[in-house]
Amino acid sequence: MESNAYRILDTIRGEADVRALPREDIPALCGELRDFLVENVTKTGGHLASNLGVVELTVALHRVFDLPHDRVIFDVGHQSYVHKILSDRKDRFSTLRRGGGISGFEKLGESPFDAFGTGHASTSVSAALGYAEADRMRGSDNYTVAVLGDGAFTGGMVHEALNNCRPDLRLIVVLNENEMSISRNTGALARHIAKMRSSGGYFRFKRGTKSILSRVPLIGTPLLRGVRRLKHAAKGALYGTSYFEGLGLKYLGPVDGNDYDAVENLLEEAKRRQCSVVLHLRTVKGKGYAPAEENPSAYHMVGSAYANNFSEHFGSTLCQMAKKDDKVCAITAAMQVGVGLSEFAARYPDRFFDVGIAEEHAVTFAAGLAAAGMKPYVAIYSTFLQRSYDNILHDVALQKLPVRFLVDRAALAGGDGPTHHGIFDVAYLSTVPNLCLFAPATFASLDRFLAASLSANMPMAIRYPNTKDDARITETFFADGSTDTVAHADFTDPAANRAVILTYGRIVTEAMTAAEKLRAQGIPTGVILLETLKPYDVPADRIASLLPSSPAAIVFLEEGIKNGGAGMLTLDKLCERHAARMQNKKTKVLAIDDNFVIRTQEESIYRTAKISANDVLRTMVHLLASLPAEQTADTAEEMQKVHA
Repeated sequence: MESNAYRILDTIRGEADVRALPREDIPALCGELRDFLVENVTKTGGHLASNLGVVELTVALHRVFDLPHDRVIFDVGHQSYVHKILSDRKDRFSTLRRGGGISGFEKLGESPFDAFGTGHASTSVSAALGYAEADRMRGSDNYTVAVLGDGAFTGGMVHEALNNCRPDLRLIVVLNENEMSISRNTGALARHIAKMRSSGGYFRFKRGTKSILSRVPLIGTPLLRGVRRLKHAAKGALYGTSYFEGLGLKYLGPVDGNDYDAVENLLEEAKRRQCSVVLHLRTVKGKGYAPAEENPSAYHMVGSAYANNFSEHFGSTLCQMAKKDDKVCAITAAMQVGVGLSEFAARYPDRFFDVGIAEEHAVTFAAGLAAAGMKPYVAIYSTFLQRSYDNILHDVALQKLPVRFLVDRAALAGGDGPTHHGIFDVAYLSTVPNLCLFAPATFASLDRFLAASLSANMPMAIRYPNTKDDARITETFFADGSTDTVAHADFTDPAANRAVILTYGRIVTEAMTAAEKLRAQGIPTGVILLETLKPYDVPADRIASLLPSSPAAIVFLEEGIKNGGAGMLTLDKLCERHAARMQNKKTKVLAIDDNFVIRTQEESIYRTAKISANDVLRTMVHLLASLPAEQTADTAEEMQKVHA
C-alpha cells in the first residue's frame, strides 16, 4: 500500500488524534498500521513479526494512557515500532535503523515518548519499577507500563523485579504471550470465561456487586469474602494458581491480545485499580501478514543475511563433531537460529539446550557439564555474553573448566546500533585468567580451532562476525596449519616494509585496502592478521619475526574498544619481549576510543568509528613522517602523493 492510501493513519499527528479517533475506526487503523509496517520494514530491515503482533495492544496503550506523561517501556524494544509510528516518528520511519535515523529500539533522547533505552531483554520491569517507585516518593500520579514478551519472561531479572514490586504502585506489567505456553491450555469453557472477564460489563458488574454486598448489614462483608473465595477457587480450577498473585500482585487475564476491545477494557481496569497489576495477553506473532503468521521465526528479523555465514558454518561443523564424539553438546540462550544451531537441535536433541534468555545460567550450566566430563559449546552473541562475565570468571575460568565459548556477532552492528555492537568481548575476556581467545578469519581457520577445542583442558573463546567467508582473505592469506597461527598477506619481503598493519577479524579487509593504497604510492606495506589473541605472547613472538629491523611505522587496527583491547596488550607484549626489534618503530593503536559508536549520518560504520581504510592511511602517513630523517627523506615525494 502506498503511503497516500493510509486514510486514517495519515490523520494522526499526535496523541490527541489517537485518543479522539472513534472506536469504530480502530480496526481500520490497525489494518493500516500493519500495511505500513510491511511496506516499510521490508525495505529498511528490522523486526517485523513481533511488531505485527502488538498492533492492537499499542493502539490501546496510546488511547488509555496519557503519554508521555504516563510511560510505556517495551522490553528489548524491538516491538516498539507501532509506538514510534503513533507518537512522533511516522514521517521519519523510512530512516529506521539507518545512520542518523530512528533506532530499532527505544532510545532515550530520540523522543519524549521513549522513557528508557532498551535493546537487551528482561530489563523493562526493573526500569518501570524504578519509575513507579520514584513517582510514589514524589506523590506523582503517573502510570508506568512495562510490556514484555514471554521470551523475556525467561530472564531472571524479570523475576527479581517482580519479587521487589510493592502492591501500592501505579505499575502495570503487560505479559505478551506469543510463542511459549506460560499458562496451560484450558479448553473452550476457559476461553469463553476469559473473553467474558475482559468485557467492560464484567468489571462494572463486579464493582456493583461489591458495592451492594458491602452495604448489607451484618452478613454483607462475610458474604463478600465468601464470593471472592468461590471465585478464586473456580479460577484456580480453570487456570491454575497464578504465579503473580502468589507475589501479591493483581492479575488480569489471559485474554486475546489481538481483540482490541478486550485489550482496552483490561487496560482501563488495570488503570482504575491504581495498584501493581499484571495483565496477561495472548497475541499472534506476525498477525495480519500471512507469511509472517505461518513462519514467524523467518520474519522475526527481516533484511539480515543468515545463509552461509560463520554461524551457519559453525553449526554444520559442530554436527560433524557431535557425530564422532557423543560428549559434544550445544547450549544457546534463546538464539538457536541466529547462532546456527537449528541443525544440531534437530539431529541431537538430547545434547542441545536452549536455556531461554538466561546467559548467566547458560555459562554456569555449561561449567557443570564440563565438570561432569562433557564437552559443552556455548554459542551466544558478543553483546549478550557480557551479561555472564561473572560466571565466566568464577564458575569457568577459576576452576579451569574446558567450556568452549562461540562468540557470535563479534563486530560492529550497523543497523541494530550500540546495544548490539560486539566490540567489548576482547577487552573483557582478556582480563580472564586461564582463557584462550581466538579470532578465525576464514571458515578453514574456524574448523581448525574447533578441532583443537575437542581436546582442550581449559576455557577457550572463538569469536567471529556475522559475515560470509571472504574469498579475498582465503586467496591472499596463508597459515602454517597450527592452531596458534598468525596468517599474513603480501609479505614477500618483510625486511623491505616501511609500514606494517596488524589486525584481526573482518576489519582485515579495511587493512588490506589501506595497504593497497600505500603500496600504490610506492610505500612497501605488509598486513599481519592475528588469529590467536590470547595468550598474548603467542602473536607477539610471531609478529616479531615478521617485522623489519629497520625503522618502520606500525598501526594496530582493531574493530573493538581500545582500552584493554588486543592492540594495547599485543604491542605492550611486543615491547616487553622484543625490545630490540621494536627500536625505531613508531606505533599507533587505531580502535574505538571510549565511545559506543552511534552513527549520525549515512556512512560506513567504520568511518563513523574512525577505523576505516582512509583512517589507517592518514594515521600511517603521520607515523611515517615522524620516522628518522634518513628514512623519510627519500619518501618525501611519496608522502606528498599520499597526503593528496
